[in-house]
Amino acid sequence: MTRLSVEMLAADPVEPITSAGHAQLGIAVLAGIAVIVLLITKFRLHAFLALTIGSLALGAFAGAPLDKAITSFSAGLGSTVAGVGVLIALGAILGKLLADSGGADQIVDTILAKAGGRYMPWAMVLIASVIGLPLFFEVGIVLLIPVVLMVAKRGNYSLMRIGIPALAGLSVMHGLIPPHPGPLVAIDAVDANLGVTLALGILVAVPTVIIAGPVFSKYAARWVDVPAPEKMIPQRASEDLEKRPGFGVTIATVLLPVVLMLAKALVDIVVDDPEHMVQRVFDVIGSPLIALLAAVLVAIFTLGRAAGFTKDRISSTVEKSLAPIAGILLIVGAGGGFKQTLIDSGVGQMILDISEDWSIPALLLAWLIAVAIRLATGSATVATISAAGLVAPLAADMSTTHAALLVLAIGAGSLFFSHVNDAGFWLVKEYFGLSVGQTIKTWSVMETIISVVAGGLIMLLSLVI
Repeated sequence: MTRLSVEMLAADPVEPITSAGHAQLGIAVLAGIAVIVLLITKFRLHAFLALTIGSLALGAFAGAPLDKAITSFSAGLGSTVAGVGVLIALGAILGKLLADSGGADQIVDTILAKAGGRYMPWAMVLIASVIGLPLFFEVGIVLLIPVVLMVAKRGNYSLMRIGIPALAGLSVMHGLIPPHPGPLVAIDAVDANLGVTLALGILVAVPTVIIAGPVFSKYAARWVDVPAPEKMIPQRASEDLEKRPGFGVTIATVLLPVVLMLAKALVDIVVDDPEHMVQRVFDVIGSPLIALLAAVLVAIFTLGRAAGFTKDRISSTVEKSLAPIAGILLIVGAGGGFKQTLIDSGVGQMILDISEDWSIPALLLAWLIAVAIRLATGSATVATISAAGLVAPLAADMSTTHAALLVLAIGAGSLFFSHVNDAGFWLVKEYFGLSVGQTIKTWSVMETIISVVAGGLIMLLSLVI
């Protein structure tokens, strides 16, 4: 992401668009979020429309002129899409190539061939974490749950013992690790270093996913002992392929953007000279845009061509990958518009003032705000974007590592207790054939464990780095 787009996204205006005091701004924030929640939950309105209307409601309650509220929303939407839109598109293309070429199946089959018995939950965590890197959460669920069901049935495993670790791996990737949309937008909003955030995110993610996955799955399997539903076990998507890409080359392709971004972070630390040729080169190849673009171009050959795809089929695969992300782009963009309306109304400064008066640690405040919005809206992405806009001013005087931890605190809070207003809740319920109560005892509790454990680890890290 370019420096210009970051500045456009995070910069505060010289003068707020309203002169409202803290009390009125506080009421405006609650009213704006309440409008969004009501429209999404009660009227089942699409999140893009709900965020748009909620942003205008926020401006109106804050006493801002309607034309200025519209300008703020439009500017936030445009700069957010400009910053992360291309990255979301590239991630979708990479994920589609991975799925259609049989590369995902190759990873799954290879790991499962090496695992068995008590090691299977750990294998599922590994599969989900690797495959979840380039995929959106919903896409990852659709891709992995059929595998979970087949493994549970073939090996006569408890469905929760296999399913919870896979879901934990996907969820942790989604909430904490770029290039997923939520973390990317939060990184932009607080002007954090992507490489440092990625490195610290992985450090937090590993113990978190172990506790919420293999460890918790032992208890989840006791609380909810259900077999894999027969009707949900599909045919393997890659059975019609002439051949599949190899395991090693598939893993290398998936991890390429992560390696490039981590390499940039390492060079930034070791060289620490923006004018040095080596650092300038890695600043380019380690940027999210170039890293993901490189992975997509490599995947066309290592995944697409390796699976025997013709040029026309590769083109068709790329085209089909883009249509499903239209809604995601609009939601992320509207979330950016809501965030900018919050900032331009002076809410960010209000949060900064309040945090100083209350002496609440910035990381804890960010986590709590994200938790509140997550519980209200059901969307981890909306919670991340909105919370990032609210706490962005807190990052102004932070070190590079603490700004990265602020992003991770927001991401951890955004995963707290998924329930009936979250699309992921219903996906898990239907795929696993669970009741609402069973889904809460397994999926919802797992999400809460991820949020609390990750939040606690982030707080501990803030004390030592």
